[in-house]
Amino acid sequence: MAAPRSDSAGRAVDALASPALTNLIGVIGIVTPITAWLAARGTTKNALLIVETVVVMALVGSHIWLRKRFIQLRRANNLRDMDDAHYYDLVRAKLENELVSDYGAIADGHLQVYATEVPRLSVMLIQTLVESQSQPQRILASDLTTDPDLLTRRREYLAANRQLLQAGGTISRLFIAYERDLTREDYARSLLDLINHHRDLGVTCGLAVRDRLRADQAVDVVIISAAAALVEDEQGDADYTKGRSTVHFKGIDRWIERFESAWGRGNGADSATAALRTYENAARPLLDSAWDETRIRQAVNSL
Repeated sequence: MAAPRSDSAGRAVDALASPALTNLIGVIGIVTPITAWLAARGTTKNALLIVETVVVMALVGSHIWLRKRFIQLRRANNLRDMDDAHYYDLVRAKLENELVSDYGAIADGHLQVYATEVPRLSVMLIQTLVESQSQPQRILASDLTTDPDLLTRRREYLAANRQLLQAGGTISRLFIAYERDLTREDYARSLLDLINHHRDLGVTCGLAVRDRLRADQAVDVVIISAAAALVEDEQGDADYTKGRSTVHFKGIDRWIERFESAWGRGNGADSATAALRTYENAARPLLDSAWDETRIRQAVNSL
């Protein structure tokens, strides 16, 4: 979770947002008109009414600003309804603190998520793209494919992909593999089965050799339209009991540029789709007959 802000600006904002200040303004707003009507002199009454007007305007302005600036959290209707009110209140406070801490990061345009939060958030990002109708309705994804079987087991994520494609969106997925892995029979079989599965969904697939990419190109990222980029910082396992990712909501152009530089030009001879065709033309016949590492290595060297 992101750490709460502790600088002077943050403390000033917290002070302005404090319930104590709001309550004080409210009390002044009540006392001032009562005092005005009790005052005998017209001048005093007018002055107090002016003060009342200023207080009301400040209260309304503060309310509008707070609604735009902060999350409004619903409170429990009655703490006494809880079997252990004290325990419930401590848990509520911890969860609330985590939410507020994360919201500070979201407000800055990025958010870190861990373990099982990662697949849940990736699904939410895709579903939100469909719901929002943001343009383009497109996903650009590059995957550091060390274990092709992992991707076949992420059913909710694949279902969200299907939902986008059925709604008329497009997905381009770049599988980034090490040269040594591409020459292995077991890896090639799993990778091509994975590619078949994605093609059946309607995904445009491409291949890149990780050894030949720059460090900034060999990234695991899912780019949602031109609105968000989910970057995998630490590779998750099959069940996502570990793993860490960061969602960026600004500066998405640089992630698109990285993807496009690794993908190449469209479907031309130097593109990722052409590299995949070359690899498939060499690997599929060998998988159906006898695996020849020398021949497949020659094909990989030509990518």
